[in-house]
Amino acid sequence: MSGAARFEGNATCLGCGCACDDITVVINGGRITEARNACALGLRWFGDGSLPGAVLGGRSAAIEDVLGEIATMLRSARAPLVYLAPDLTSEAQRAAIAIADQLRAFLDGVTSSTAAEGILAAQRRGRASATLGEIRNRADVVVFWAVDPTLSYPRFQSRYAPNPVGVHLPNGRKDRTVIAVDVGSQRGPDDADMRVQMTAEEEPLFLSSLRASLAGRTVGDPPIVARVTELATRLNRAKYAVIVTDAESPPPVSNGRADSLIALTQSLNATTRGSLCTLRAGGNRNGADTTLTWQTGFPMAVDFSRGVPRYRPEDAALPRLARGAIDAALLVGAAAAIPATVTDALRGVPTIAIGPRASESAIDASIRIDTGVAGIHESGIAFRTDDLPLPLRALLPTPRDTASLLKALGAAIAAQRGSA
Repeated sequence: MSGAARFEGNATCLGCGCACDDITVVINGGRITEARNACALGLRWFGDGSLPGAVLGGRSAAIEDVLGEIATMLRSARAPLVYLAPDLTSEAQRAAIAIADQLRAFLDGVTSSTAAEGILAAQRRGRASATLGEIRNRADVVVFWAVDPTLSYPRFQSRYAPNPVGVHLPNGRKDRTVIAVDVGSQRGPDDADMRVQMTAEEEPLFLSSLRASLAGRTVGDPPIVARVTELATRLNRAKYAVIVTDAESPPPVSNGRADSLIALTQSLNATTRGSLCTLRAGGNRNGADTTLTWQTGFPMAVDFSRGVPRYRPEDAALPRLARGAIDAALLVGAAAAIPATVTDALRGVPTIAIGPRASESAIDASIRIDTGVAGIHESGIAFRTDDLPLPLRALLPTPRDTASLLKALGAAIAAQRGSA
């Protein structure tokens, strides 16, 4: 290390969907040496900020020539895929969407493999949601449904609920009731004031019975009704209840949990006030859904093959790859965060990887170009788990700016089309 340390306050961490923006990053000798206030997950995400800057594959060392090769490869494909991985700014996501539009490609990302169930349920039913700030300031009853934030969202409890003081909760944790709902091995927090346990097979009936109990009716067998009645009483007495669930962690069995929790919070608003908080993993995943919706009208699985965006959630990237309907792929973002099922299905498909540590990933890509990480090397916008936009600042130099590189690739595709 050499020289004086540099302190960057109010940095935003994308280690999980909480996107904590109170991090002070200490930089010394061109490396991150501390990330103050960051949890263990955030410390791993920041690391020391070092990245490779390689361009692997291609017949030339000049980036302009490599982009030309990529443009030729993608334009010659009959059914290309553009895939959004995490750790991208929303500006980079927008540039990737523009490329998919140019190529008449299929556009998808990690959401379709992880959080699609909840998104589709919200599209069918609507959703009673809230910002994390509203939850912090108003929620006096917090139900953690089959999730312990300590494991995957370590600062949720200290920043939002149940621990911090809120405008309407001046005593913080003392003013709140915490309820843990355990579904099979998916447990809520250990320090809950009340705990409800059930098997995964019981969950659908339990949720139906709970909705009925909130409306003053009784549904279900006596053992379930006894547990439901106590929970319903606590919820009905709340001034503001929030149900917290993990959108990235599917139920042990396919039982319509997302749909039922949305219906439950809507029923809850008939007697008191309440909302559903769906936690998402990091890397600006919410930003991909939001930017896609802004640009195309749809949050995932968008088909441009007819020249206009069409929504195909029932036929997303994974089933298309499985049946051999994709003949080239452009992966943008952190390849290491792509679900293993997708990376396995990509074997044998001509692939280009552009993103952080692309040169080091296990993806079988003929061309790999390293770029920076959103919020560490690249500035822009990211979206928190409650869809609130937050600014990102570049803390260290980037090997290449992802958004600028993708815009250059889009220009190369346009130039080849114009000369054809």
